[in-house]
Amino acid sequence: MGKINVYDDFSTFCRNLRMSDSVVSNVRDRYHRITKRINTDYWSTDSDTSHSLYVGSYGRGTAIYASDIDIVVEIPWSKYLQYEKYEGNGQSAFLQDVKGSLKKTYSSTNISADGQVIVVDFYDGMKFEIVPSFKYEDGSYCYPDTNNGGSWKKMDPRAEIEAIKKEDTSKNGNIRRLARMIRSWNEKMTVLMPGYLIDATVYRFLKDYEHSDKSYTYYDWFSRDYMKYLLDNAERDYWVFPGSGVHVKPKYSFKSEAKDAYNLISVCSTNREALKTKA
Repeated sequence: MGKINVYDDFSTFCRNLRMSDSVVSNVRDRYHRITKRINTDYWSTDSDTSHSLYVGSYGRGTAIYASDIDIVVEIPWSKYLQYEKYEGNGQSAFLQDVKGSLKKTYSSTNISADGQVIVVDFYDGMKFEIVPSFKYEDGSYCYPDTNNGGSWKKMDPRAEIEAIKKEDTSKNGNIRRLARMIRSWNEKMTVLMPGYLIDATVYRFLKDYEHSDKSYTYYDWFSRDYMKYLLDNAERDYWVFPGSGVHVKPKYSFKSEAKDAYNLISVCSTNREALKTKA
């Protein structure tokens, strides 16, 4: 068995969780193509950057190699007025309208529209989830929800992105790195924690954590203490997402998985506290 070096091992692990340069380039190319199609059909411009925004884990900088790509595309308010007048689920008709637009660019790609997003499943396994929205003057968005007869919802992804970015900077980059680590655990162990919930819990855990600004040398402690935090809060009704104040509610219990992870990490961390104290 090779010698364990906590700093080097966690540094390598975190680096390996990131998307490769080629995947990032592919994401960027597809993002520009989608944006250009929306601008061509709805804004009469061929810009491939205007009226769109990376959101979700990719926008917040917490995505890993297995993450979907979430983006918001802005549609003119005239379309909102058009579909708001529908007697029955104008939100669904609106999603179908935007889906039809995207089909012009991706005619042979599987595209579906349901709930709140348009999903584009590419042949190589990459998935884009596109939220067509209308932008308020304060920078937040109005977006469609086709469930239960249809309604319009509000979101503020820019405020969330900025809140995560600001706190991540103050925590030595640890919020984004820990969030990626937990995504890996979530993916490997099929815990079924949505990425939104992962980011909310990591943010709240590190907000007042005594070692929150430390380096990779402390990442075994980060992992152990985060799992203890999850375990202690497993019955909590919701977490408040930074920036927007949205209440993030767990759909499934993660108590048993958090307990197993905590117990395993605790065993692996035996005697580490004494070593760090001497360092």
